[in-house]
Amino acid sequence: MATAPFEGFPEAALDFYDDLEMDNTRSFWEAHRQVYESAVRAPMTALVAALEPEFGAAKIFRPYRDVRFARDKTPYKTHQGAFVAVGPATGYYVQIGAPGVRVGVGYYHAEPARLASIRAALADDRTGPALGRALTRLEKKGWEVGGETLKTAPRGYDANHPRIDLLRHKSLNVGRSYGFEPVIHSPELVERVREDWRAARPVVEWVRRHAGG
Repeated sequence: MATAPFEGFPEAALDFYDDLEMDNTRSFWEAHRQVYESAVRAPMTALVAALEPEFGAAKIFRPYRDVRFARDKTPYKTHQGAFVAVGPATGYYVQIGAPGVRVGVGYYHAEPARLASIRAALADDRTGPALGRALTRLEKKGWEVGGETLKTAPRGYDANHPRIDLLRHKSLNVGRSYGFEPVIHSPELVERVREDWRAARPVVEWVRRHAGG
């Protein structure tokens, strides 16, 4: 069956996550499952379907948290995310939750060999500056750089390296938030996310090229 066109996330999606943050229980979820399906999951499915021809198929994450080893035992995620992978844990991301809509790109985890390849490319003056320039362009447009970082320089790298801030990253993502802007409730959000992912594509492609497979 064809996916319905994306018409925007309804206000009910934001209300659902506001309430879930206050009552993250199975009883609340079961009582409001239909709201999740119609106001959150269905629009997210439509959104990523509209983007699929250019970026590829997205994985829509399950709403359930893995609490086996977590101190926080609340059973449900307080946002709905979708991810288009171009490599292991690397690609394009969009989510909706109580704070609204957020988009991002990057690598969200790297095994030791991949992380070593990324750092080697970052340290190399022939390849490293390109990533720095791509991130700077996005930051000037209001994007935020994040990810898990070391407190000190990684082993084998000079603490005075000109790209030491990036070399300290164990994961690296860059994102921007639309919050509660009216656009998140309209079909126009498709084009906004498309433009954002295009703008951030140099970051994704740099990681894909240099992460060592």
